Formats: sequence, C-alpha cells, structure tokens
Amino acid sequence: MIVLSGAELVLPDRILTPGTIVIDGDRITEIRQGAGPAAPGFAFHGHYILPGFVDVHVHGVDGVDVLDSGGAVPALAARLPRYGVTAFCPTTVACAPDAIRRVLADVRQARAVPEPRAARVLPAHLESNFISPDFAGAQPRACLRSARAALDGWTAGECLRPERGGDQPPSEREPGWGGADILREIERAAPDVGIVTLAPEIAGGLDLIAWLTARGHLVSLGHSAASYDDALAAIGAGARQATHLFNRMPPLGHRSPGLAGAVLQTDDVAAELICDGFHVHPALVRTAVAAKRPARMMAISDGTSVSGLPVGSRGMLGGRSITAAESAAHLDDGTLAGSVVTMDRAFRTLVERMDFSLVDAATMCSTTPAREMGLVGHGVLAVDAVADLVVLDARFSVVQTYIGGQLGFTRR
Repeated sequence: MIVLSGAELVLPDRILTPGTIVIDGDRITEIRQGAGPAAPGFAFHGHYILPGFVDVHVHGVDGVDVLDSGGAVPALAARLPRYGVTAFCPTTVACAPDAIRRVLADVRQARAVPEPRAARVLPAHLESNFISPDFAGAQPRACLRSARAALDGWTAGECLRPERGGDQPPSEREPGWGGADILREIERAAPDVGIVTLAPEIAGGLDLIAWLTARGHLVSLGHSAASYDDALAAIGAGARQATHLFNRMPPLGHRSPGLAGAVLQTDDVAAELICDGFHVHPALVRTAVAAKRPARMMAISDGTSVSGLPVGSRGMLGGRSITAAESAAHLDDGTLAGSVVTMDRAFRTLVERMDFSLVDAATMCSTTPAREMGLVGHGVLAVDAVADLVVLDARFSVVQTYIGGQLGFTRR
C-alpha cells in the first residue's frame, strides 16, 4: 500500500487541499480530505497530484524517434515517465510500408509485454501517407499517396501479397510501393493502429474514412486544405478527431471558416492542440477551449527526438535531420518540424501562460485523451481508478510518476 498525503489533489471537479490518496495494487482505493499519516518518504506538502498525462501525438523525446530501428517504441516508453506521461500513442510521419510494419511490430510487442515502470504503449497514431501535399509541412512528400488509388488497389488486390515475397516488407520486395500497401500494413496490425490522420479533401478521402472507421480506427482530420463543407462531410463520414488544430490547415477566416471552423462548432470531434505557446497563440487556445470546452480538447506535445534536449541539439524525424530551437524543431531547410515541448511543460504552459485552472489543464492533458482512446478508469483521480498519476512540485515540475501503482520515475 502507498499513501500520498498532504498534496493538493486535482480531482475531476475540484481541488482537494490538503488531501490524501491511497494506492493498493494498481488501483486508487481511497481519497480523503486532510493530511494523515503517510508512508516513509511520501509526504507531499506543497505539491500537486493529478492523473498521469496521456499524449496521443508524440514522435519522440530525449534523442529517440519512433521510426528509429532497434526498439524505439519501448525506449520511448521508458523515457516518457520523467515528463509525467503514463500512456502515449507512438506517432509516425508519412513513411514506407516497411517502416510502418516495424513500428507496429514494436507497438505490438510493447503492449503484449510491457516494460516495468514504463509508460503504457497505446495503439499507434499514423500521421499518415494520405494528407495534402500543400499542407504536408515536415512530412516527406515522396511518401504521400492517393487515397483513391490505395482503395482501388486494395479492392483489386493489387497490394503486394505475402506469396510474392514472403514476410519481407513491400518496399524491400519491390522497388515501388503504393497506397494499397499502406492499407495492407494497417489491416495486418489493426489492433495496434489507433489513430490515422488524413486530409478528407483528397481524392477518395471520404471513402478512406469509411474504410478506416469500419475497422475500428479513429480518423483525425489534419495536414489538410479542407473547406468547411469538406470537413463537415468528413465528420459525417465518421471522422472524430482533429490533428493539431490550426497547424497545417488553412487559417480560420470569418467568411471561410474551413476545417478549423468546422471542428470548433461540433462536439462530435475532439481536437488536439499543441500547448507550447508557440504553435498556437495563447489567445487562440483560450478561444478554442471556450468554444469546445476542455472535455473536447486534447493537449498534445507533438514532441520530437529533440524534445527534452538543449537548444541546438540534433535529432531525427522519420529519417530526416532536425534541430532543436528555442520554441520548436526545424528541418535543415528551416521548415517547422514539430515541437520541443514535453507534456509537463505543456501543462505548465496551460496554467501559467494561458490562465487555465488546474482542473481544466488536467482534463485536457489527461482526462479527455484517455477517454478518446477508450481507456476506462484512466485519466482521473477517483476511487477504483487505475493508479496512473503524476506528482508535481510548486513549479509544476515532475517529482514522481506512477504507472499502475508502480513508481515509474522519481526525481533525485
């Protein structure tokens, strides 16, 4: 049994201060007012305890990129608890089928045999091959494919079959590969694919949404030139998330609301926001949350391999070199290539720079993403909930992280 006592507890609807939380096994068994006796070394006066962060969009951290070979996903899972993350979706950029296969195999293994004290590995987020080249950003355009051709190839059986090359990935069996081969990898590893980002306005986009949702995947709208009507059609077809709202999509206009306007007006879609104070201006973050409420917003890091590293550090994003700047990561040509923020810093930014309450910030960093990913009993401090939680000091720096009641990280 673990007793954490004396901290301010960030509950779903209020702050309990001081409070005591009792963990038995992997569950929270008691939450009570007051600072009672605590186990040795676990007195947290002047600290905050809140549900562990759930990051549904993270490419890397501390020098590790999801698309690195050699067990990148478990390596990432081992590093994220130091930033308060207790569960995450390993996130790719557009890439070849063999790279997707390697990542999804990593995800499958990490979920089947989780490492002790590592963050929970959730089904992957494929920031995929089916996006608009005009809004690709740092995504490699050479890996973009037509949704219509992919579906036509799938229907016609044109994706490369195992009998044509055993278990070798398509890009290693033959020099060329198509969108149908990407669909084949998604189908092969369906339980390990959680979210697929796509641009609904590309040819075949709406049909691909139907194909993906019929197989249980969450479709997220992003890297897209979609008009307001395009976006509404995509939501009608089953899209239920939006990828880094406002980034890599047309600006919100008073006569042309576009994809952002459609997302803001509907409760059917939960929207990601990069909460670093750079990718989206704090005023627009506050406006978006006012429109949709914290219960429909997911704070994300969009972190890269240079997140957590000093300014000037070099890393990789899907095989391309990136550099950590003060506010973001950049390709060698200067293109913005994701963030350098970690989820603890995102939480701090929400509270200190954007003036959100601790409850609302915890909702966006933990509760909403946990619910969107179908994590029952996660993302909240409540009796019988899973004991995934983070302890922050008065400056919102991570002191300890617990995953399933086990200490995953402690600051020395």
